Amino acid sequence: MFLQNSSSELDNYSIHPEWRLSSDHVPLTITIPIVDEHINTSKWSIVKDSKEKVTFIKDLTLLFRSINTFVILDIANLD
Repeated sequence: MFLQNSSSELDNYSIHPEWRLSSDHVPLTITIPIVDEHINTSKWSIVKDSKEKVTFIKDLTLLFRSINTFVILDIANLD
C-alpha cells in the first residue's frame, strides 16, 4: 500500500505486533475517513509483458533504490 507522506486524512494507523502469529510481518491497520463527496479518479492499465510494464517496473525500482535508508534510525526519521 502506498500512502502520501504527511497526509492528515490518512494519518490514523495502528501497528499490531500481537496479531503477527506465525507471520514475519506485523499487521498494520489504517482508518480512512469516507466523506460524501465526488472524487474524480483515473485508471490506467499496463499490458502484461509490454514495454510500458517493463519501463514502469524499472522506474519504480529506481525510485525505491534512491531512498536513503541510512538516516532511518527511528520512526521520527522515517517520516
